[in-house]
Amino acid sequence: MPHRTYRHEAFLYQGDAAFLQGTLPFIRDAAAAAEPVMVATTGSRLDLLRDALGQPTGTVHWVDMTELGRNPARIIPAWLHFLEAHASKGRSVRGIGEPVWAGRRPEEIVECHLNEALLNLAFDPDTPLWLRCPYDTEALGAPVVDEARRNHPLIYEAGRYHNSPAYRTRAVGTTFDREFPEPTAQADETVFGPRDLAAVRAAVTRHAGDAAMAPDRVAELELAIHEIATNSLRHAGGTGTLRIWQDSRTLVCEVRDRGRLIDPLLGRTKPPDCSEGGRGVWLANHLCDLVQIQSNDQGTTIRLLSWL
Repeated sequence: MPHRTYRHEAFLYQGDAAFLQGTLPFIRDAAAAAEPVMVATTGSRLDLLRDALGQPTGTVHWVDMTELGRNPARIIPAWLHFLEAHASKGRSVRGIGEPVWAGRRPEEIVECHLNEALLNLAFDPDTPLWLRCPYDTEALGAPVVDEARRNHPLIYEAGRYHNSPAYRTRAVGTTFDREFPEPTAQADETVFGPRDLAAVRAAVTRHAGDAAMAPDRVAELELAIHEIATNSLRHAGGTGTLRIWQDSRTLVCEVRDRGRLIDPLLGRTKPPDCSEGGRGVWLANHLCDLVQIQSNDQGTTIRLLSWL
């Protein structure tokens, strides 16, 4: 029988054989029911599944998660797009999404966990999406797997289901209430106002050039910071603070202001073309390697990270 509600489950496995045991029947059952299924995992896992499936099926949509999920904030928009394209008139669909793999940077893993938590808020309970999220317990550390248990109400492991006693929902409005580590190097700090956007862009361009970033990446980062700084001017009292620093692997551009962000899906749902709110974070997520947000009663900090 087709599923009629939203299911979000973690699939815990060890090694290739177990991965196939937990994904092949899921895909084949979807094909038998004519349910479209999007499979988003790493390239090697995609090859493994394609080889094991044999004959191709038109109901399977293959996505390389190392591209789609390079910035984890792009994952929810992809599921929303898949639903819009394939779940018309209540049609049931399925998905396999593996957000974390060995070699992910620590900052990326933190944002992957946030993405998984937000997947519990992103869809109406009556959405006919069955989403299975694989976690390789052999390759990932215990803290990653423990967080997966906290972010999924159901666990599928060794061919059996059980409820996750560690599961907890993230309260709307507290998504961005977290602490950021202090800069690891001396930061270049500039307070800016309505007449200083050109200076903000120039500072970003200078630091990105010093970091030997490619010209196209410099242009993307400059546009992203311009959008975030403009948000500060329009919605957070007309002023903000830009800080830029570099460590051995990352250029960090940070914008602080006195505003407060509430929408937990900010930057993960595309704002209407006519909307002035949310556009900056949406663009930054699609232009930058990683975007981190901290927001509470003291104000908002948005960090744009560029890998070097």
